[in-house]
Amino acid sequence: MKTNTLKQRLLNGETVYGPFCKLQDPTVVEAAALAGFDFVILDMEHGPLSVESIQNLARAAEAKGIEVVVRVTENSPAKILRVLDVSVHSIQVPQVSTLNDAKNVIDASYFHPKGERGMCRYVRAASYTKTDKKEYFASANSDTLTIVHIEGNEGLNNLNEIVTLDGIDVVFLGPYDLSQSCGFPGEVDHPEVVKKMKDAVKIANQHNKIIGTFVESVESALKWRSLGVQYIAYSVDVGLIFSNYSNIVKQLNN
Repeated sequence: MKTNTLKQRLLNGETVYGPFCKLQDPTVVEAAALAGFDFVILDMEHGPLSVESIQNLARAAEAKGIEVVVRVTENSPAKILRVLDVSVHSIQVPQVSTLNDAKNVIDASYFHPKGERGMCRYVRAASYTKTDKKEYFASANSDTLTIVHIEGNEGLNNLNEIVTLDGIDVVFLGPYDLSQSCGFPGEVDHPEVVKKMKDAVKIANQHNKIIGTFVESVESALKWRSLGVQYIAYSVDVGLIFSNYSNIVKQLNN
């Protein structure tokens, strides 16, 4: 079975970078791989992607040697299970605000004894039964990477509890939703938002928990990396295309 190199690199203390992807064309994933990104986040929460398209995008990623993370639509065992079954090993779950929310992610993502993920070996993740079932169920647990979104003040208030859980690998700070929760919607660089994010990074680092966030510039990425953030989501495919298109058009019209 394929090893989750993204999880290994994070546990080794490396910093990794990758864009969110909303487009359904495998070319976008291939281009990200060829450009040198470490991973792509296939976005089901804020994009039109289906489980079927996730499966095909994952094939493109495997062919080009880039890791795939999927942000599911919600903290639902059924939604998480379907993505894991098509052989995606890294799950990003939005709107995790309480200890119980985080425990639900663990239960849905891992087989016994760590969780209660639904068992089926007739899936792509088990190579359609080619992989021995004992090997599959054991290695699936060790290869799964769980990433939980902390997106509001409630989640920050409960962060000290969430980071103690074995089975939550990465705590991801969502700056846009956090800015809204703080009363400054969209102002991700507002001093209060930045302070709360820095405080959260300190809490995660104190518990040796990997931390991640979303950035829209190289400057921002380097700032958060210097503060101990390892898992950095860099912008979104459609935004990157639009930004580059716009810059070209402006230069042509000058």
